[in-house]
Parts: sequence; structure tokens; C-alpha cells
Amino acid sequence: MKKTILSALALSLFLGNLSAQDGFLPSQLADQKKFELDYLKAVPFDRFKIHLQELTKNPHIAGTPENELVKDYMVKIMSDAGMEVKVWPYDVYLPNHPGKSELQIVSPVQMTLSQKEGKIEEDPFSDDPRLHLGFNAFSGSGDVTAEVVYVNYGTREDFQKLAEMGVELKGKVALARYGGNFRGYKAKYAEQYGMIGLVVYTDPKDSGFARGEVYPKGPFFNETTIQRGSMLTLEFTGDPLTPNRPALPLDGSKKVKRDDPSTVDFHTIPVTPIGYGAAKEILSRMTGAEVPAEWQGGFDFKYRITGGEDLKVRVMVDQKPDFIRANNVVGTFIGKDFPDEWIILGSHYDAWSFGATDPNSGTAMLLTFAEALGALYKNGQKPSRSILIGHWDAEEQGIIGSTEWVEHLKKELGAKAISYMNFDGGVSGRNFGASAAPTLKKLIIDASKEVTYPDSAKTVFEIWAGRNEEPRIGNLGGGSDHIAFYMHVGIPSLSGGSGGTTAYHSNYDNFHYYSKFSDPSFKMGGAVAQLFGLVAIRQANAAVIPYDVPRYAQDLKGHFEQAVKNVQSIDPNFQGFDQVSSALTQLEKSSEAYQNSLHKALNEETLPAKHLAKINKGLIGLEKSWIDPKGMYYGEWYKSLYVCNDPFSGYASWILPGIQYEVAIKNTSRLEEWDTRYAKAILDLSKKIDKLTGLMN
Repeated sequence: MKKTILSALALSLFLGNLSAQDGFLPSQLADQKKFELDYLKAVPFDRFKIHLQELTKNPHIAGTPENELVKDYMVKIMSDAGMEVKVWPYDVYLPNHPGKSELQIVSPVQMTLSQKEGKIEEDPFSDDPRLHLGFNAFSGSGDVTAEVVYVNYGTREDFQKLAEMGVELKGKVALARYGGNFRGYKAKYAEQYGMIGLVVYTDPKDSGFARGEVYPKGPFFNETTIQRGSMLTLEFTGDPLTPNRPALPLDGSKKVKRDDPSTVDFHTIPVTPIGYGAAKEILSRMTGAEVPAEWQGGFDFKYRITGGEDLKVRVMVDQKPDFIRANNVVGTFIGKDFPDEWIILGSHYDAWSFGATDPNSGTAMLLTFAEALGALYKNGQKPSRSILIGHWDAEEQGIIGSTEWVEHLKKELGAKAISYMNFDGGVSGRNFGASAAPTLKKLIIDASKEVTYPDSAKTVFEIWAGRNEEPRIGNLGGGSDHIAFYMHVGIPSLSGGSGGTTAYHSNYDNFHYYSKFSDPSFKMGGAVAQLFGLVAIRQANAAVIPYDVPRYAQDLKGHFEQAVKNVQSIDPNFQGFDQVSSALTQLEKSSEAYQNSLHKALNEETLPAKHLAKINKGLIGLEKSWIDPKGMYYGEWYKSLYVCNDPFSGYASWILPGIQYEVAIKNTSRLEEWDTRYAKAILDLSKKIDKLTGLMN
């Protein structure tokens, strides 16, 4: 009897945090909270470690037999959990091997510089013979010898500053440190300024001895640690030969047009990454003028802009892309009521080496989630809508696998997908964080109040928010598998989990590193699975899809205020976006009316089933108001007027990207066009919301 009373009390306390405001009918709440409590109890915390250990036994770059083993393991675990699993093959064009590469100082001394991490006695993974040299996918091929110029982070602004200073760049080799932008833009700008080679390294100031103890004593980069990564910077995302269409198998019955590689705007200069120990050999021999103070790195000597005539470096890369088979693995828990409404969770699974933090901490978490939900599913507790888990291949070379799947199923996803939740490296440390579309932010915050932060008596919300009333949720930028879902098709997306210092894209990103520095207790994986499992389950079971519809107007108001200030930085006389201002007023009214009607209709349980179906279909269409067929001027593939990754840095989030781009290029001639395009999208969104309100009334 005592146990029954305690269970009822726990359920009662838990019920206080969920209401009709979250899309549920009052008559649903008790069953939903039982579903959630049963799910939280079902999460097998110990399985996360088992999955991570299995996934990271071998280095598994895309297109290798080792990556096939990872695929097979995921298929088995998801199938055993009760999911319907399908493998989606694509033949994509990429390099998955460094080819031949050399880096040498030719004068004033002759020295071959290391391009690979050193063996560490206590790390049994570090001398695996299958580990590659450091390399950057989609480097150009070439063999060049020239003087050196230090270009800081190699951002657009860094190159502009060098030009303003009168530094001769043409015919030189650039030495850039990682950070500040997506690495591919370092090569892009170097080429634009006539440079003939690029060497990239991680400075100890950014991750190294200047930050703390280095691996193996601490988590920071040691002098041999190398960050690998793609250099691909095209005007679209995905397979470089099939923009806007899926790279279907070459041996399949359905053929797809592929572009000739010679017509694609690949980088042409040779690029290689190195550790800061090798970079020191170059930096310490440079004799030119001192760098600006903010360009100084972590070594105890003065950094200099030019190496001088005596210092010459040879960069040789011979790297040949080819077709490889990429396999996406997608599993589905079929919804019992609305199987054609989808909540999708995903992470890529291919890695530069072992991938313990990036990406397979996310992979292991999703497998843990699948097993927990599967336990309920087999017991008859099935979600109302379908929940899909996608494991994407070939992400590291350019976010390829997920993009091909989205392009393949574009129409179906546009009609059925409620959200996409991305967990690339989703359990990489113990600091919780998230970025999301406006409509999903509240869902994450609410779920964080229900989950205990590991090794504490506090909730994730309390740890995450700290002294703030509400934790900060960022806006999605570039760099991972949400891009095609969110920016090309218009599916509300989020990225979340726990992070920290990692051995990012290096040969040290292995199980030993993870168990020592990322999360020695191995409890964060279960906690992240609990939290985002709740986010998924609430979307799956709510009578009305629980988007935070008023958040559109709330966030947009602030974004346009900032946009006006940004425009005024290039045109002080700019007064504002008049059409947008009027449209935002209408959107605020529409959103308020919707929310009031929603609360009333749900609380009174007056909505007939046919109206609920129309309302949910309409809600799925809201984000599509931002999808403009014309796309962006810097790349028509990017369709969302609301959000895009910064086309000059690659990673940063650009909200209202059409306007951001004009400010970046200092162009005012299209501001009226953007006022019209944005106002049209906002009014379209407002009309859709009004229609939903009408259905409720």
C-alpha cells in the first residue's frame, strides 16, 4: 500500500509540469505522465557505455569495412528494440584517405614536419596501424614551395586586414590557426588572394598548454594532436556532384544525373593540417613584422606576419576523391494513431578516427533511447505518432549522407516531418546546452525540469540555467546534419546534448580519452537520452503538436531590431523595414489569438478528430512559410529566409540571412526587396495561424 501511495504521489507531482498548454487534452494527461515516468525508468544507463565501446572499437571513416561494421551493429540494436529498420544506400563522391602528403621546411634548414599524432603508452588506441595521417578532405592536389604568411584564423576579416596592411599574399603559403570560421573558408580566401598552399594548425592558445594540461595528462591538445576535417565550400550542402538531387547508387535501376567533377568549384591549392609542435618549427623561424596583438598565439615568442625570404616551406598533397558507398540507417517506431506524422532524431556515425565524442557519443545515446522506447513499445505503450532515428553516413566530408536522404524524400518530409533533432557528438562532456528553432525551445526547457543531472540532486534545468531565470538556447548555425532538414526543407530542428573539451577530429578521439576526460561516470548518455526522449514523446503523443507558436513573433521582433541596427552600420540613414513592421504586428495578434483558442479548445475538449487532423497538418506547414523557392543570393539551395549558416564563416548562425548577407557585402540596393520578401513570409505565416485558430473556434 505504501508503495502505491508513493507512486501516486510521484505521478501527481510530475503532472504539475504538463498541461493543456503543451498540446494535451486534460483527459490525456494521466496516461501521458505514466508513459513518461515509465520511459524515464526504462532508460538503461549502463547500455550507453556498452554501445560506445562497441561503436568505437575501430577507426571507421566513411566507405571502409570498419564503418560497415558500425552500420551492422546499429541495424541489429535497433531491430532488436522493435524498430522497422531500413538501410538507404547512396554513391557519393569524396576522399576517405589522405593519399600522399608531405610538409617540409626547405630553407634555412631542411626538416620534414610530422603530420600524425604520436603514440601514447597509456592509450592503447593511439598506435592502431589503420590510423591515417592528418588530412583535409577536398584539399587540392599539388606540390608547391614558397615563403610563408601567417594569416591568423584565415577569416574574411583577417585576409582583408592583411590586404589593408599591404602584405604580399600572391604566390605564398598561408599558415592559419584553427578557429574563427569553418576550415574550408581558410582555403577559399587563401585562393582568392592568390596564395598557393595552406597549412592549418591548432594553436596552444585555443586548445593546448595555454589552456591547461594536455593529453594524456589533461584534455587539451598536445603538440602532435591534429584536427582533420572537410574543406568543401560549395554553394550547397551534400554530395558535390548531385546538388538538389539524391546521389542514388550507380548500380541501381534509377539513374541520377551527376555533374562532371571538372565543373565543380573544388579548392585547387594543397592543404594539410598539423599539430602545434610542427607549426612551432615554422612560426619560430619567421622574421617579418610583428602581428597585431589580437593575432598573437600561445607560444612565448612574438608571432610575425611574414616568414621572410629565407624561410621556405614545401606543401605536397596528392588526394583523389572517388565514389564510395554511403549507407544511412533509419529505424522507425510506427505510431499507433498517426503513422504518417514523424518526429526524427539523428546523428551521423562515420568518424575521422574512432569517433568517441564526435560523433558516436550521439550514436550511443540514440541506441540507448531506442532500447528504452523499445521496451515500452513491446509492452504495448506505443507513441501516437511515428518516431524515427536516423544514423547518417559521410557527414565528415561535407554533411553528405543526411542531405542525400532529405533530397531523396523532400516532398514526403515536407508533408510529414514535425521536427528533426540532431545529436552529432551529443554526449561529449558534462555541460548541457541546446540550439533550436523558435517553436521547439520551450519543449527542451520543460523537459530539462524533469531529468536529474547526473551525480547531483538537481535537475538538468537547474544546472543549465545557473543563476538565470531561464537557460539560454542558441540558434542553429552550420556544421552538421540539421542543415538540409531546417534550411532546405523547412522542418523545425534542434541540436542538443552535453559538451566539453574534446580531442576534436583527431586520432585521440577514442574510448580511452572519453573514459578519462569526457564523462568518466558514463551517466550523461542516459540523462541526455531521458531528456530528449521526453521531447520526442511529448511531440509524438500530444493531441495538438506542441509547437510554441507565439515564439515566432517574440524572436522575430528582436531579430529585426538587430537587423535594422546592422543595416544602419552601412547606411546610417536607414529607417527600418516598414512592410515587415506591419506584418509583425499582425503576426503577434494572430499568435495571441491562436494561443488563447488553443488553451480554451484543449481544456474544454471541444475539438473533433477531423479538426485535430487539419490543425496538425497546418502546424507542420508553418515553418514552410520561410521556404522561398528563389533561395539566397549566395546559394539558391539554401531556401530558408529565417535561418542559414553564415556563408563567410560556415559555422555561425545567420538569422534573417537575406539581410545579413547584404550587410556583409555592404550592399543597400536590395533592402526593399528583402522588406517585401520577409513581409510576405511573415504574413503567410500569420494567415496560416489564423486558419488554425478558425478551426479551433
